[in-house]
Amino acid sequence: MGFTLTTPNTEATERLGADIACGLKPGDLILLSGELGAGKTTFSRAMIRQMAEDMELEVPSPTYTICQSYDARIPLHHYDLYRLSNLEELDELGWQEQLESGCALMEWPQNVFDAMPPDAILISLKEEDENTRTIEISAPPKTLERLKRSLDIREFLTLHGHEHSSRKFLTGDASARAYETIGDENLILMNSPAMPDGPIIKDGKPYSQIAHLAEDVTAFVAVADLLRENGFRAPEIFCQDLDAGLLLTENLGSATIIDHNRAPIPERYKASIALLAEMHQKTFPSETGFGNNQIHHIPQYDPDAMMIEVELLKDWYIPHEAKTDIDTREFTQIWQELIGKAQNHPASLVLRDYHSPNIIWLDGSTPVEQVGLIDFQDAMIGPEAYDVASLAQDARVDVSADLEAELVTHYITLRTQASAPFDEDIFRESYAIMSALRVTKILGIFIRLDVRDGKPHYRAHLPRMREYLKRSLNHPVLADYKNWLESVMKL
Repeated sequence: MGFTLTTPNTEATERLGADIACGLKPGDLILLSGELGAGKTTFSRAMIRQMAEDMELEVPSPTYTICQSYDARIPLHHYDLYRLSNLEELDELGWQEQLESGCALMEWPQNVFDAMPPDAILISLKEEDENTRTIEISAPPKTLERLKRSLDIREFLTLHGHEHSSRKFLTGDASARAYETIGDENLILMNSPAMPDGPIIKDGKPYSQIAHLAEDVTAFVAVADLLRENGFRAPEIFCQDLDAGLLLTENLGSATIIDHNRAPIPERYKASIALLAEMHQKTFPSETGFGNNQIHHIPQYDPDAMMIEVELLKDWYIPHEAKTDIDTREFTQIWQELIGKAQNHPASLVLRDYHSPNIIWLDGSTPVEQVGLIDFQDAMIGPEAYDVASLAQDARVDVSADLEAELVTHYITLRTQASAPFDEDIFRESYAIMSALRVTKILGIFIRLDVRDGKPHYRAHLPRMREYLKRSLNHPVLADYKNWLESVMKL
């Protein structure tokens, strides 16, 4: 499978090479062919510079060395096989091992086509005249879809006046979402294609529907508008294609609430807690309008959603980490009782992943001005304590027991000083349940990311999460859950 493009000038050829590079991932092998003068050097140089995120990078031809390696966003190995005498010489360079964590770009691959894997990306350039090049690209269907997605992003940028803007990978997360900075980095491109439903797991529904996970960018746009309408710093959205799952948004910056050692900056964490205390004094609707008379329904954090999340512990963590038999009936009964209590706790807008990766530190004099919010597309209406627990037990950062206690006390103090009624005992009970629920869910998710999705680095966070859970279990409301956990696993 493949497609053919025509580039009218050198700049367009370079831009195409860079855009193809944006769609690459570890394991990709690119075989670049074409006669002398077809533009292979122009194309490959653009790809390498894009991968290295250095548009001025010197890219020498590997004609005599055969291979030139680059410490790029993804390790990249550039081959020139024109003078290759035999296939064994290529094997000695370890190109197959290089594909385990990086990419390989091979020019003049004609002599080794038969030895190349069938999933290689084939790119052929043909000179039509002094400026024009015809470029044929073929690859397996899923790879081709990924490359086309990168080219669709360029079309989106061109449509909205950014045809010549550079692209730079910013981050990806545990989902299919990815982010790029555009041009001079004042803009963020959110690449979030609609997610197909997963397998049916319960009551005729997939996990995403039961847990109320956003399946497209509509929720992000709607919640961003709602937050800004209420005075909070969510990024402004400048351009959007909801069907394609592409947004061009304001770049709130890169300052964080942690220091260079990835330790919490207490004053910034306290400001982030203060923002929640203010947010939880507002009333948020279950439906919010946005765009051209569109409506987004903000789901309730209902018992089904809570239960499907905590069940991740018994479905993934226990079998793969604790490796012991469990009484699932007792587990379910305990959490049914806890979730029943949580449904009666004070509710507000729950951003759901309110922790250090999703909080941008801004210049300002008040918490609302200082705290920028991102990654809130899964927002729900649920217990106020959930986001407090999300930050005070930050999944990505070690928050000490003392700092956690200080943050919770700071929230309680601010809520008590406000005019609206606030019950500290009820909040502390809600905090215990929500913090235990969140950690229980995350322990399962991190094992699932390793076992199912091949992302073992999430295991590094498990000791931190177990420590958080031990703290939460000290509240009397979790006594039965504590006893159950102690009977099946070691925290």
